[in-house]
Amino acid sequence: MSSDLLTLSSTDLQLELSPSIGGAISRLSYIAGSEPRSILRDCHTPLENVLETASFPLVPFVNRVRGGSFVFRGRTISLSPNMAGDPSPLHGQGWLNAWTVDNSTGSEATLSYRHGPGEWPWAYASQQQFRVEAGVLWVRLTCRNTSGEPMPCGLGQHPYFPCSAETRIETKASHVWTIDEDVLPVDKVPATGRYDLTDRLICAQDLDHGFGGWSGCALIDDPDWPYELELSSREARFFQIYSPASGSFFVAEPVTHANVAMNAPEPDWPELGFRVLEPDEEMRLDMRLEVRAK
Repeated sequence: MSSDLLTLSSTDLQLELSPSIGGAISRLSYIAGSEPRSILRDCHTPLENVLETASFPLVPFVNRVRGGSFVFRGRTISLSPNMAGDPSPLHGQGWLNAWTVDNSTGSEATLSYRHGPGEWPWAYASQQQFRVEAGVLWVRLTCRNTSGEPMPCGLGQHPYFPCSAETRIETKASHVWTIDEDVLPVDKVPATGRYDLTDRLICAQDLDHGFGGWSGCALIDDPDWPYELELSSREARFFQIYSPASGSFFVAEPVTHANVAMNAPEPDWPELGFRVLEPDEEMRLDMRLEVRAK
C-alpha cells in the first residue's frame, strides 16, 4: 500500500511522513507544550519537492560523486547530475523516488524502496523504520545488496533544523575537509577555529563541509526553544554540516562515509567509511533524536 501522508504520534511528538516524496519526513512536532512546535524545519504545503522536506534518506551513497564517475573493481561507473545547478550527482536514488508503506501503527511505520539496475548498476532493497516514543524519534535506514555481485554502499540522513542567531551546537569532530567552488573536498585539516563544533553558534555560518572523527552525538539548543535536542547515531563516523551564510535553517547529517569517498582508491574506502556489500549483505544506520523539555 502507499500513502501521500502518514502520521505517527507519541505523548510528546507527532511525526508526519511523505512516502511518495523520497520517503521523507515532512514534519516533526513537539506537542507536549501548550501548542505544537516544529522541531525540524517547516515544509511547504502541499509538499511537492524532496528539497522542501524536513529530512530525507541518503542511500546507497552520501553526498557527491566527483565528475559523476568512479572506478570499482576495474569498472567505471558513470552517473548523471540529479539536482538542478549542481554538476555532481549526489545522495543516491532513494531520496528521488517514492517509497512503499509496508506497515504502520499509531507510533511505528516501515517504508521500503527497491532499486533495479540502471545507471547505478546494482539492485538493492532499502527500508526505513520509524518509531516515536515519548520524546524520542528513532529512524533505522538499511540497505541490502540484492545483486549477484559486490556493491559499494553508504548511508545517511539529511535533517533540516530551524535556527536563529542564538542557536548553538555542541559536538566533537577531529577533522574536516575544506571545499572548492563545487563543494567538493580539497584538504583534510583539523576541526579547529572556524571548523570547531564545540559549543558554537550554528546559524548562518557559511559552512557546507564534511567532518570526520565524529563523536556520534550532537546537542542542539536555542534560548527560545522549550526543549533541547540530542542527535545521535552509533554507526555514523562522519558528520556533514550545511549552514548557509544567510537563512533560518541548518542541516546536520549523520553519515557513514566522507564526501566523495568513492572517488578514492578502494583500499582507502574503509578509512573513509565507504562499504562494499557482498550479495545479500545488509548495512544500517540508526538515527536517534531526543527532545528534552527544559
